[in-house]
Amino acid sequence: MWAVCGALLLGVSGLLSWRAVAVAVGRGTDVYLFLTGMMVLAELARREGLFEWVARHAVGAAHGSRWRLFGLVYGVGIVVTTVLSNDATAVVLTPAVAAAVRKAKAEPLPYLFACAFIANAASFVLPISNPANLVVFADRLPTLGRWLASFALPSLLSIGATYVMLALASRKNLAGPLATDVEGVALKPSGRITLIGIVATAVVLVVASTLGAPLGVTTCICGAIVFAAISAGDRGTMRDVAVSISWSVLLLVAGLFVLVAGMDKTGLLDVTRQAVEGLSQWPPWAAMLAAGGVPALAANAMNNLPAGLIAGSSVTSLHGHDAVRSAIAVGIDLGPNLSVTGSLATVLWLIALRREGIAVDAWTFLRTGMLVMPPALLLALESILVTMR
Repeated sequence: MWAVCGALLLGVSGLLSWRAVAVAVGRGTDVYLFLTGMMVLAELARREGLFEWVARHAVGAAHGSRWRLFGLVYGVGIVVTTVLSNDATAVVLTPAVAAAVRKAKAEPLPYLFACAFIANAASFVLPISNPANLVVFADRLPTLGRWLASFALPSLLSIGATYVMLALASRKNLAGPLATDVEGVALKPSGRITLIGIVATAVVLVVASTLGAPLGVTTCICGAIVFAAISAGDRGTMRDVAVSISWSVLLLVAGLFVLVAGMDKTGLLDVTRQAVEGLSQWPPWAAMLAAGGVPALAANAMNNLPAGLIAGSSVTSLHGHDAVRSAIAVGIDLGPNLSVTGSLATVLWLIALRREGIAVDAWTFLRTGMLVMPPALLLALESILVTMR
């Protein structure tokens, strides 16, 4: 509501022409398609009982240990985020985890926090791990080999530090056993089709990223194929999925793109471009801290998607200084672990929890974020200096 109202206000006030508003909305087409494809897959998984099936196997693999279940959730979150993106972790993994902890009769918050925090902590393992990466680097996106050379160590430290700090913050709720008397849930043929479709989508996205193909169109096509396969045997699928998807998320993204266009109109982006260029004259450690820390805080103030758009526009003229560019990307990706407003993935995570009847307030998230995010960010930024030497 707020993003759309702000976008409309820019048009009504005349600060942006309606043509400029339309152009700004159009810039998000690939993001809309990506989110639509992921949300379709998530709703199909929910409808066909895939989440319940995954939950049963996760609880069984934990063998009555809350710590083991926590580690399993975190590990699966790393894989899902790496090959399907942090948004997929929010919309696909979170409901499965909610179902698992419900069956295990455990305190849900540590496991749900694991979904939210790993979605951002692992979001720069690969370029496709976070759509914000594509926005920040734009046409200067490194090859997969160069990307791994730059971000492998920062990603490893980010993931490790986030796990340690989150485990420390959750240690009281992770004490004690889990319920093991969980009834088995058989996966229907339509559920197996959905599972195969999600795995195939992950493979296709990795290939698409390597080839430089647009990820939004690719994801949407994959979702449409799985949707068509399920709908062929059940005509009620279309109605159920259409009603269940959170379409308002697409309006949020569109509004944010328009707001960034308004910032550009006021000259704010010229200021940020000058600031980024000035970092090249700073001592390396100070440049890293500023290049990563400022975008990290900005992402929490305005969401990392518009912050990524601003950062991407600010570094387009920056030649060389790959360390500064990488630090900005880390700040945009990892900084949102501070608050619920930080990233689109966290917003999607909140929506998924509300649908499960679970409420997490902003202060609870912030208290954990203040403990978890800073160490991971500092270690990741320091490691960028090491990899660039």
